[in-house]
Amino acid sequence: MQKSMLIATIMLAVFMMASNLADAAERPSNPKGQSITAKNLPTQHTIGNIEPIAVFNGPMPTGVTVSQDGRIFVNFPRWGDKVDSTVMELQCETLSYPNAEFNKPNPDHPDQSLISVQSVVVDAKNRLWMLDTGRIEWRPPKPGGPKLVGVDLSTNQIFKIIVFQPDVALPTTYLNDVRFDLRRGKEGMAFITDSSGDNPGIIVVDLESGQSWRRLTNHSSTKPFPEFFSLVEGRPWMVRPAQGKPSPVLVGADGIAISNDGTRLFYCPLSSWSLYSVSTDALADPTLPEDQVAATVKHEGEKGVASDGLESDAEGNLYVTAFDQGAILRRAPDNSYETLVYDPRVLWPDTLSVANDGYLYFIVNQLNRQARFHRGKDLREKPYVLFRVKINAKPVMLK
Repeated sequence: MQKSMLIATIMLAVFMMASNLADAAERPSNPKGQSITAKNLPTQHTIGNIEPIAVFNGPMPTGVTVSQDGRIFVNFPRWGDKVDSTVMELQCETLSYPNAEFNKPNPDHPDQSLISVQSVVVDAKNRLWMLDTGRIEWRPPKPGGPKLVGVDLSTNQIFKIIVFQPDVALPTTYLNDVRFDLRRGKEGMAFITDSSGDNPGIIVVDLESGQSWRRLTNHSSTKPFPEFFSLVEGRPWMVRPAQGKPSPVLVGADGIAISNDGTRLFYCPLSSWSLYSVSTDALADPTLPEDQVAATVKHEGEKGVASDGLESDAEGNLYVTAFDQGAILRRAPDNSYETLVYDPRVLWPDTLSVANDGYLYFIVNQLNRQARFHRGKDLREKPYVLFRVKINAKPVMLK
């Protein structure tokens, strides 16, 4: 009996001690009147070791691409900033590319100059392609303005200019990004997203003939989600004119990436959380009825984030920007996602480019801080930045 009472007494003492410790943990640790600093308070942790490669104190960039021998090209659309050259190569200094003269818009012959380049991409043959919207400050393009321009990087000479006809590049069209499969046809094919809020879709180009055609125009997978709403930097992201009511930002098919085997084209409306893919065989056949092309569209699931850029690698992974989170996600072939980058410096990640050096390069341009989203007040803070992060993967090479 005495032994049992002793054990009970010890257990009660232990219980009381534990209770006192728990009560102490719940009580504020600072005495009354003592100031609290943020030094030791919990905060969010960054993910990914991102490296700044270049900064831009002039116009705002949107696109980047890296050649197979490490040359870096960046483009600057003419959205309102003073843009002397809409495409530049980064060397010891930034140089107009392919030359300064071709970067000057020619209003009389828009097909013979760069008007406003939205995207630059190096293909599997190490050639640079420049996607020209033909639109300055969102004004309707002139005939000959919307085009795809190819440059031979071994000679730095233009070898191809493909002008889009008015039934392909519609008055509402905004040519956004492009991917290539050089195994198709005699010289390959290009796939381009038209990200306009009205009549969005995908444009297919035969690089040998220059023929082009539209697919999935106003299809549910290319259209912006009508009730899209996103928080960016903690603020509701909406079009906010200097006068008048705010309105939703409605942007159609924007990000684009091709699978490592070239069988599927991935894409997503910017104003959406969904990821889609479509058969490239169906897209590449201009004789196939539209409903049969649409039948090959697959909803690849919800990304959980709003995305501007997409990219793929040779291992079958997909890279997804998350402009509403300041992050970049990596989607594995089994449709699982992991966070590759999360950092407060990633203020609107735009275009992605997988390079031969095993890095993912990406532009950060503060697009959400533009004046059109803040009642005419430009909140952007220079510089804009080109970052990279190690991924230990190679680019998709379809040739």
